[in-house]
This record gives sequence, structure tokens and C-alpha cells, in this order.
Amino acid sequence: MSETPDPEVVELASKVFDLARTGDAAALAAYLDAGVPANLTNDRGDTLVMLAAYHGHAAAVAALLERGADADRANDRGQTPLAGAVFKGEEDVIRALLAGGANPESGTPSAVDTARMFGKAELLELFTTR
Repeated sequence: MSETPDPEVVELASKVFDLARTGDAAALAAYLDAGVPANLTNDRGDTLVMLAAYHGHAAAVAALLERGADADRANDRGQTPLAGAVFKGEEDVIRALLAGGANPESGTPSAVDTARMFGKAELLELFTTR
């Protein structure tokens, strides 16, 4: 038996996902502080952290992690926020994720594998110096 989602809840979730994509750290923090789940996921399994990381928003990533978001939560394709940040070359986001406990070996491909695959030796160094 399938339940039809409440349109207001869907609208709120869409708004929060957009905040992650645009990197509005203060608004994200306020929504999470008001009760939005830190590990909210969309229909592809992307978390708020994944969206903020992929779009290069280190401050938003840090705000989410400070409020309990899982730094290593993979999406439906097995990709982690750290691997996405490596793919995009977002060094500040990588640092924020590592500070928040992200594991460079998590996911498929992992952040380590992604850095090797795309020849990003300078990012590999971040994983060994932490």
C-alpha cells in the first residue's frame, strides 16, 4: 500500500535540497536545528551533504556535519560525498569532509580510487596527511 506524500512536505524537502545545492549554510543549519533530518535523502539517495559537497560548498558541508549528517553516506550508486568532491576537485570541501570524519576508502569508487583514476595526486596527499 503506497501513501501519497504530503505536498507541503515534498515542497519543504525540495527547498532544503536546493539550499544544499546553493550552499546556504545558515539556512540549512536553521532547518536542521528545527528538526529536518540531517541525513535527508532524495529519490537517488543523495544526501544534503552529497549535494553541498558536489556543488563545492564547504561551509554548508561543515554545518551539516556539525549537526549529525553522515560524512560517508553513499547514494544509490555507491558514491560518497568525498568521492564526489574529489571528482570535482573541491579541496575545501574535501578538507571539511575529512575534518568531519569521512573515510577516503568508503564508497564505489572510493575517494582514493577517484583521485587515482583522474590523476589527482595532490588530493591523494590530503588523505595521507590527516
